[in-house]
Order: sequence, then C-alpha cells, then structure tokens
Amino acid sequence: MSNESLKTVAKNKKAYHDYFIIESYEAGIELKGSEVKSIRAGRVNLKDSWCSIVNGEIFVNGLHISVYEQGAIWCKDPLRVRKLLMHKKEIMKLFGQEQQQGYSIIPLSMYFKGSNIKLQIGLCKGKKLYDKREDMARKSAKRDIERALKNRQY
Repeated sequence: MSNESLKTVAKNKKAYHDYFIIESYEAGIELKGSEVKSIRAGRVNLKDSWCSIVNGEIFVNGLHISVYEQGAIWCKDPLRVRKLLMHKKEIMKLFGQEQQQGYSIIPLSMYFKGSNIKLQIGLCKGKKLYDKREDMARKSAKRDIERALKNRQY
C-alpha cells in the first residue's frame, strides 16, 4: 500500500462492540449501475450486515447501499445480496474456520483503495455480555486517566 490512497467510506462500529476480531481480510465487491456513485457519496450502512459462503463463493448480506437519486430508472435493490471477490484459497480457509469453530464473518469497513472499492471483512467471535462490560470499564478507566493527566497542574 505504498502509493495507493485509502479513503474510508463506512465503518462497522457495532462489529467492534459485539465481536472479537480474530483475523481480517480484504475483498473486492461486485457492484452494479449507480451503486458506486452512492458509495462515493457515503450512502452506505454496514451495521446489520454479515457474510455467507455458498458453493465456494462468498456473499455479503444486509449491506445497505442507498439508491442514487440521479440514477432514475435502473435503480437496484439497496439490500440485495452482493458477491465478494476473494481468492478461492482464502474463501475455503474462512469456510473451514467458520464451520469448525463457530465463528462469524462480518464486514468491518468499506474503503477506496486507489479507484477500487474494497470491503474489509473479519473472522469474528461473539462477545458475551460480561466481555462488553469489561471493555466499557476499560475504556472508561482510560478516559478517566487521560482526563486526570490533562487537568494535572505542574
């Protein structure tokens, strides 16, 4: 990634709250028509999306790309299932881990890499309620420490 610019379009903050991210992968995404223009405008929601593997191909479900207003008559369904573009070896590795260990495949972020749109997906394990509480307590403690250091007089 030396000379290619990365511009983040959308992040799935809920995924970081609800899951432990074990591993992350980069995938291309198959888009149609004016979906690219909607993505460039930032009209994407990753919040309730997930990935599924069917017949050796990986698809993203629940990814909402809003309809592009100026692209009048050939508008696609905003919640349609979209195919992800990955190497077969990576897909098979993900499929094996998802089946054996009970992990989920969740989209983490969408970004431009040069002129291409990429989706970062993560192999995730769900957090329990006590894990979420622990994370919130850790963040709160860190915030308190930073606040105390900021207000400290010399």
